[in-house]
Amino acid sequence: MQSRIVGLAPAFSLFPNLNTPHKTFTFHQILVLIITFTAYASFHASRKPPSIVKSVLGPPSLNSSSIDNGWAPFNGTQGTKRLGELDLAFLSSYALGMYFAGHLGDRIDLRYFLVFGMMGSGILTLVFGLGYWMNVHTLGFYMSVQIVCGLFQSIGWPCVVSVVGNWCGKEKRGLIMGLWNSHTSVGNILGSVIASSVLDFGWGWSFVLPGVLVLVSGVVVFMFLVVSPNDLGFEELGKEIEIEMSLGENVEESLRKHEAEGAVLLENVDDSSFAIGFLEAWRLPGVAPYAFCLFFSKLVAYTFLYWLPYYLRHTAVAGVNLSHKTAGILSTVFDVGGVLGGISAGFISDKIKARALTSITFLALSIPALIVYRVYGSVSMFINIVLMFISGLLVNGPYALITTAVAADLGTQDSIKGNGRALATVTAIIDGTGSVGAALGPLLAGYISSRGWNSVFFMLIVSIFFAGLFLVRLAKSEINTMRSGELIASSVP
Repeated sequence: MQSRIVGLAPAFSLFPNLNTPHKTFTFHQILVLIITFTAYASFHASRKPPSIVKSVLGPPSLNSSSIDNGWAPFNGTQGTKRLGELDLAFLSSYALGMYFAGHLGDRIDLRYFLVFGMMGSGILTLVFGLGYWMNVHTLGFYMSVQIVCGLFQSIGWPCVVSVVGNWCGKEKRGLIMGLWNSHTSVGNILGSVIASSVLDFGWGWSFVLPGVLVLVSGVVVFMFLVVSPNDLGFEELGKEIEIEMSLGENVEESLRKHEAEGAVLLENVDDSSFAIGFLEAWRLPGVAPYAFCLFFSKLVAYTFLYWLPYYLRHTAVAGVNLSHKTAGILSTVFDVGGVLGGISAGFISDKIKARALTSITFLALSIPALIVYRVYGSVSMFINIVLMFISGLLVNGPYALITTAVAADLGTQDSIKGNGRALATVTAIIDGTGSVGAALGPLLAGYISSRGWNSVFFMLIVSIFFAGLFLVRLAKSEINTMRSGELIASSVP
């Protein structure tokens, strides 16, 4: 079997008790989940400042009594369009970089690659904030920073999903990944609170602090992250059963053998050592439908991510216009709902063993939820919070499920014979395609919002409809499988 020489993280030399046999597989599994959770939460925290400062940079609201005049070049009559183009610059480079990042992630050390992405993201976030103190008013400066930052940020997701996929088997993968994927919403909440809290001291601080957070998290990843159980002498969870079944070996005997020997490395199967091709990954069953579904799902999620604070700032709630800080903090309710949505979708999909059916149900329910939020969200603060929470739960549920459990399922399915190194490529294809939609959504919102927010919500509802449409065939197949299982069960005496 071909193998890469992978050096353990420095912490394992500094603290020998972290090594086997002093610590169990479960200990290291939990440690990996915590480290990757922290890493990607910091990524998302550093993405949140642009949405928080939009209401400060952009043209002032006609109904606002604020004396803020915005920040050139975003405060003119075309200000919202320029802000949308700024989102496009970041998210389009992020989407493009995602495809290459996943391809590279299957071929190089994921710990070094992830740290490289985190360091670059942190520095570029800091540089954007420096524009405040340097009094930069050139659009090209901010666009260039966002483009390069997007490339560094694209490294994060394929790396963390691939690492978690190495450590977590298929059993309860939806629930585990649903819990773990709350890092997205936790990061958004953390970024919103940090950026909003220091906004009164100057919008530059809203970028500096999240940038420092990413840099510190990158140091933690470098010091402690173990990419694969193999690096500590364990086998990757679940892979030994799949491979040995394909060799015709008795599973019970195999398990007893492994328990007796402790943890051993795979030596008899070469398939798992080769990275899968990009086009070959696209042809895997289910990859294309989920990728295009995520295109529209992420379009909706990222429109909220980048424009919800601005929307709250420019839409009166109970007849009162919110301050920049209040609007930013209030927008976190959407992400709180997203945490529960991701966990719920993962738990339900594990129970009924139907990822597509779960996703399409959440998508269908999110359409009336968005309509009700738009119509009644301005009645009172309490109603706004409740409806925003429900909308976040339903919108982020399928988005979280597809980017984690579904991607992991597709990257480790039987048709590729347990090839774990396919996981980063499949993840990059699915999330990269979704990120194209994520780039398009905020841009369209910037242009369409000048016609009124009803038009923006209509765009979101149409996008949700198409997202569900791509999963109809897969959902039907899951329903037929469930019915077949019930018939077989009922025929057994």
